[in-house]
Amino acid sequence: MSKTLSSPLTLGTPAPKFKLKDTNSSFEYSYDELKGAKGTLVFFICNHCPFVLHVMEEIIRIANDYRVQGLGIIAISSNDILKYPQDGPELMTEFAFKHKMEFPYLYDENQEVAKAFHAACTPDIFLFDVQDNLFYHGQLDDSRPGNGIPLSGSDLRGAIDAVIYNRTLASPQKPSMGCNIKWK
Repeated sequence: MSKTLSSPLTLGTPAPKFKLKDTNSSFEYSYDELKGAKGTLVFFICNHCPFVLHVMEEIIRIANDYRVQGLGIIAISSNDILKYPQDGPELMTEFAFKHKMEFPYLYDENQEVAKAFHAACTPDIFLFDVQDNLFYHGQLDDSRPGNGIPLSGSDLRGAIDAVIYNRTLASPQKPSMGCNIKWK
């Protein structure tokens, strides 16, 4: 399993705009249609990455906890499906159903959205404030597959609370770590 860190990105960077097909509904959605009244969380994930599989339970808990508070939740897969067919749109639909994802799971076929976000790994986590400026780009928590640290989502939850309640983020942002995005 390849370990790749998320790329550094300047806080305050505006959210890239996009329109992608949702594999859960077959509708196309733009960022503006999915953003939340209190902020927007964008996850770059895929179906097969052991880092993503390790954190999916906590991602679902976070989505369920914060969606009702006005946070928009968006998951995007950008992997090359010719080399990694297990990440194709049909299997994304199955993955979303299996994990009870009640938020869009968008397919970035040409990888332009991943490039616009400077996404590097799965999971790669971006939290935008109500003005659609990057507030947090970092890890879920210190847990990794096999390191024995239980999932808590503490780093991301702290950042989301800061966005929702208009607070500053006191702790430093540690990069996310996961499998590299499978580029064409």
